[in-house]
Amino acid sequence: MKIKVLLAALLIWNLCTSSFGFNNASANNTIRIGLKRRTLDIHSIKAARIYAKYHHKDLNMNLGALRDEIVYVKNYMDVQYFAEIGIGSPPQHFAVVFDTASSNLWVPSSKCIFSIACYLRSKYRSRLSTTYTKIGNPSKIPFGTRSVRGLFSQDNVKVGSSVINQQVFTEVTREGFFTFLSARYDGVLGLGFQDVAAERVTPVWYNMLLQRIVTQPIFSLWLNRDPKSRLGGEILFGGVDSTHFRGQHTYVPVAQNGYWEIEIGDVVIGNNSTGLCKGGCPAIVDTGTSFLAGPTTILTQINHAIGAEGFVSTECKTVFLNYGNMIWENLVSGLQPERICHRIGICTRNGTFDVSNVEEKMVARSSKLEKLPNDESGLCSFCEMTVFWIQVELRKETTKEKAFEYVNQLCEKLPDPRGKSYINCDVFSLPHITITIGNKPFPLSPDQYVIRVEDNHDTRCLSGFTALDVHPRRPLWVLGDVFLRAYHTVFDFGNLQLGFAESA
Repeated sequence: MKIKVLLAALLIWNLCTSSFGFNNASANNTIRIGLKRRTLDIHSIKAARIYAKYHHKDLNMNLGALRDEIVYVKNYMDVQYFAEIGIGSPPQHFAVVFDTASSNLWVPSSKCIFSIACYLRSKYRSRLSTTYTKIGNPSKIPFGTRSVRGLFSQDNVKVGSSVINQQVFTEVTREGFFTFLSARYDGVLGLGFQDVAAERVTPVWYNMLLQRIVTQPIFSLWLNRDPKSRLGGEILFGGVDSTHFRGQHTYVPVAQNGYWEIEIGDVVIGNNSTGLCKGGCPAIVDTGTSFLAGPTTILTQINHAIGAEGFVSTECKTVFLNYGNMIWENLVSGLQPERICHRIGICTRNGTFDVSNVEEKMVARSSKLEKLPNDESGLCSFCEMTVFWIQVELRKETTKEKAFEYVNQLCEKLPDPRGKSYINCDVFSLPHITITIGNKPFPLSPDQYVIRVEDNHDTRCLSGFTALDVHPRRPLWVLGDVFLRAYHTVFDFGNLQLGFAESA
């Protein structure tokens, strides 16, 4: 509703200014931001984390109507792209991440004196700005499993050559102990929706439109695939640069969840369907993370197909060895897959368990190969995955012997939630991984999804995929820079849609 009100206000303003001949903004007003790129290192990659969960939102307190909404946060440790902005008059300069999965602007404050990280980066000094307005209300912004804290302030913000007047932002006064020690940026400029902004403050992008700094409610992103180029990419506010893409964009609607969230279809490994998202899965488009995240069920299949390192799960093997035949027989007999693990006694509730516990248990046990004590939520989750994997093989009319051999191998390829999966740097024989968007295939070649990093003067290769488990029936994907480098992206705020075309 707030978005519709904003767009209606912009339309009325356009009509009024046209009628009275006001000329303070042309139809082609744009802001072009060149992005800098940093080289990823092993330490940053291993420290990077993303988290997501569903929570129930009460839509109508009288009727008790509920809607599941996604809460998505991360720690920005694997950020590659950033740009400089100015805050205050005269401008004080900060390197910030332009992040489509958050909505607040925040930078360190000169009042941040108890966090070591604040002494290693630029800090905002309100006393040096002639346009500063004190607000002083406390601000708390989610950051990984913790948060950054500070105070709301108001000042002019310079983005490119344009100035947004009296933008509300957060002066961070507490960044945590060692959260930002290795970060190469100062803060974050969120490009998400106001619905997910802390205290619902008006985001920078909204004020660009309200103050008519840009007239078209659209911005676009291009990430440079040339690792040797000094230009990491560009964000163009208010328009689209046709030199940055080939062909036409495929547009899909944005879901009403506060993020730039779309629905994707089937994920295909080579020519083989994984099946999980044929009926649709939510995916957040996130410029603030380097990887492409998805459910362990599919990431394990991808690991197996591309030869990425995984870890051996004794829980997975225990479930498969003890219950594999029963699962096969139940699937062949036509029993609904979501009922099987309940029927054979592994899941106490019919197809329901807390997947968020699975990652924690996998982290704690990924280095242990001894037999583990019975843990219902862990065994239940692996049962669900085993059911799915066998179901996929049945659809391909695979023999029972080959299906069981495949599932046993998958139990040795589970993605390690503590870090990322190493892979052979010889990528020529690896399959394409294709994501279906708007009923069209968007393939990623091995060169696009394999990430090369320098480690002690040696080049190592990592899979560009990482695990993210949210809910067994509603798996969430995150399309980060691995995907966005391959596809030029249009964030169409006016029509609430996203467009993707092959990057040039």
